[in-house]
Amino acid sequence: MKILVVGGGGREHAIVWKLAQSPKAEKIYCAPGNAGISQLAECVPIAATDIKALADFAEEKKIDLTVIGMDDPLMLGVVDEFESRGLRVFGPRKNAALIEGSKVFSKNLMKKYGIPTAGYWEVDSADQAKAFLKEHNTYPIVLKADGLALGKGVLICNNEKEAMDGVDEIMVDKKFGQAGAKMVIEEFLTGDEVSVLSFCDGKTVKTMVSAQDHKRAFDHDQGLNTGGMGTFSPSRHYTAKEEAEAKEKIFQKTVDAMNAEGRTFKGVLYYGLMLTKDGVKVLEYNSRFGDPETQVILPRLDTDLVDIFEACIDGTLDKIDIKWKDNAAVCVVLASGGYPVSYKKGYPISGLDAFDGRDDMMIFHAGTKFDENGQIVTNGGRVLGIVALDDDLDKAIKKVYANIDKVTFKDAFYRHDIGMK
Repeated sequence: MKILVVGGGGREHAIVWKLAQSPKAEKIYCAPGNAGISQLAECVPIAATDIKALADFAEEKKIDLTVIGMDDPLMLGVVDEFESRGLRVFGPRKNAALIEGSKVFSKNLMKKYGIPTAGYWEVDSADQAKAFLKEHNTYPIVLKADGLALGKGVLICNNEKEAMDGVDEIMVDKKFGQAGAKMVIEEFLTGDEVSVLSFCDGKTVKTMVSAQDHKRAFDHDQGLNTGGMGTFSPSRHYTAKEEAEAKEKIFQKTVDAMNAEGRTFKGVLYYGLMLTKDGVKVLEYNSRFGDPETQVILPRLDTDLVDIFEACIDGTLDKIDIKWKDNAAVCVVLASGGYPVSYKKGYPISGLDAFDGRDDMMIFHAGTKFDENGQIVTNGGRVLGIVALDDDLDKAIKKVYANIDKVTFKDAFYRHDIGMK
């Protein structure tokens, strides 16, 4: 098969890496890809949001399967475009990707179909938001931009001043662009967060192994929210009891709700869960693989990923037995100094061959490129994901931190407590 993967980050590197292990993958392309991905696939200089160019390329190269890694193209209707041309593509259509693309839509969906989530209030102007906050006056409280905001459009406010400033940031200053045209004000939940991703074929849901990520930039959850500074799998807190509860109240109910709304979901449905004293609740949905959760989940997968994608497209997911390794994985993100605010690019990276030939450690590139001399240099805020696998979490954590300093670039930093909470 000829396969095209759309995206260029650490998640897409992990997807390409897993697909490359399939005997069915004869040739893999990635648009636009990155320096690490180029070692496994042919990178194509097409932006992930240039839907027409992507479909033209797939037609021209007679691509057998396209996999959409990122959220933006899904919300722009890339799957609809591919399907209209008779091209096989993995991911939800535009009307189903809305479950991630609009916080207002997803919260209203959960309310309508009795799926447990935090209490919320929908607002569509800064004045309305501020009036509500003055009246409500209970803190902490959560502000969420309605649309896509690179995983950063969520503000936890501890007092009225922070909340008012947050409203301005989202709705007046438009820090997250049009994502802030509407907003959800949400009850603050406490508990352990866990990410459970699932494969969906429109009717059947098969969950993956659990994962947990660390969003704050610095140790002990200090600093600004980022796209994710590291992940581990499995979660220490997501036991058989919580899994049974989520199966009963959340997983299938969500897919059935989307069907009832005429928004059949095929692809990866990501459930961001909070394990509260009142039970398991949904924090958010994503309509694609998480980043950097994918970097710890796919290395634990034992089943051919091509077979799973094909089953999701064909509606035969119930016929496939998905197997997982009984191990643990940890990913620590090496980031550029100054991330997530401002940082420099173009620094040479050394040590990228440190784990060559090992199957218990790997490097997934997130923000890298080749410079004019053919050297791999930094090209983003989150640059690399260093992944270790072992029998259990504690061993994997020890291994990743014993080896991480073999890979370096100027001003690199990372968290020292990934997997330890």
